[in-house]
Amino acid sequence: MQTLANKRILLGISGGIAAYKSAELTRRLRDQGALVRVVMTPAATEFITPLTLQALSGNPVHTELLDHAAEAAMGHIELARWADVIVIAPATANFIARLSNGLADDLLATLCLATTAPLLVVPAMNQQMWRNPATQENIARLQARGITLLGPASGAQACGETGPGRLLEPDEIVAAISAAGRTNQLAGVRVMVSAGPTREFIDPVRYLSNCSSGRMGYAVARAAAEAGALVTLITGPVALTPPARVRVIEVVSAEQMHAAVLAEAASCDIFISAAAVADYRSRQTALHKMKKQDTGIVLRLEKTPDILSEIATLARPPFTVGFAAETENLSDNAKQKLVQKNLDMIAANRVGDGLGFDSDKNALEVYWPGGSQSLGTAAKEKLARQLMGIIVARYREKSSQQTHEPAAIDVSD
Repeated sequence: MQTLANKRILLGISGGIAAYKSAELTRRLRDQGALVRVVMTPAATEFITPLTLQALSGNPVHTELLDHAAEAAMGHIELARWADVIVIAPATANFIARLSNGLADDLLATLCLATTAPLLVVPAMNQQMWRNPATQENIARLQARGITLLGPASGAQACGETGPGRLLEPDEIVAAISAAGRTNQLAGVRVMVSAGPTREFIDPVRYLSNCSSGRMGYAVARAAAEAGALVTLITGPVALTPPARVRVIEVVSAEQMHAAVLAEAASCDIFISAAAVADYRSRQTALHKMKKQDTGIVLRLEKTPDILSEIATLARPPFTVGFAAETENLSDNAKQKLVQKNLDMIAANRVGDGLGFDSDKNALEVYWPGGSQSLGTAAKEKLARQLMGIIVARYREKSSQQTHEPAAIDVSD
């Protein structure tokens, strides 16, 4: 099971003998489905070649701060925006000191200042360097800023000494990265996510459908699982690998998705409707393949069930989040849908021009009664985590309001 599927990990390598383990770490990260880019300090290239890391990561290795081939010499900004998480392994005493003091004197140190992604530091140094009060003060400063420390391990070192300062083994680092991405924000909360298109068959070989790839819905399901939720993913036909720790129900048609969602609705706390369910289906489905005719054919269509409205208007509805894909009047259409369908929240995106359907990137405008938030263009995995943060906050606020509502008192005779 790939625990880091599609996670964008920037691996920073500083100059210590433990850099040889970074090659194996890169391979293990990719085995877990991660997308890996490598940044090396100049000193790191003395211990292991960039070519080795390029072959293992499948991406060019970055070593220069002022690289004119990288986004008009602004490569540190591009890399900082790309990363879901930055892991420095090994992190030498020198790099930890520079990071602690906020220096930006090489590419790796600069992008650590330019990112909003979580930063994980994996120290590796001589045991006496690790114990030095200056190193311990630097470590304390990093931890006070919310930077996560992984290790070090204790044992025999390359210098012949024994003690704390060994780099954690690659498998231990991968496990720690996986755990660091998970939170307990939705621990015990039951979340249902719908994703992908539906297919409305005209005959056994032809159907009506749309361009949805299911990527956004799958990313949302993965983000919910990372938040600790018990996730059920109801998915139309897609060419995607299901997220880890997620229960999957596969459907094809709008009718099947309608039945599956209603069957699960009573046992879920949050419903996120990211599926692109067909609005219409053929009134009749031919039993055999329809033959081509010179005069053409006429299809009679009928509406499919409005799953989102039906869930939102249940007697005890879950916290209901809709999606709206629009080509025009994004804000007005989304707000209208929010009200008409009685939703708790809606995430609207403009489709076309490389965004939305069948794209790795998206941009969302999120609305709820009395508020809104804009999520700019980013990878769908990153957007899904940002959206999940908004959902968590709104869900908790609504749950708190319901908990503190006074009980109704019957004063009738």
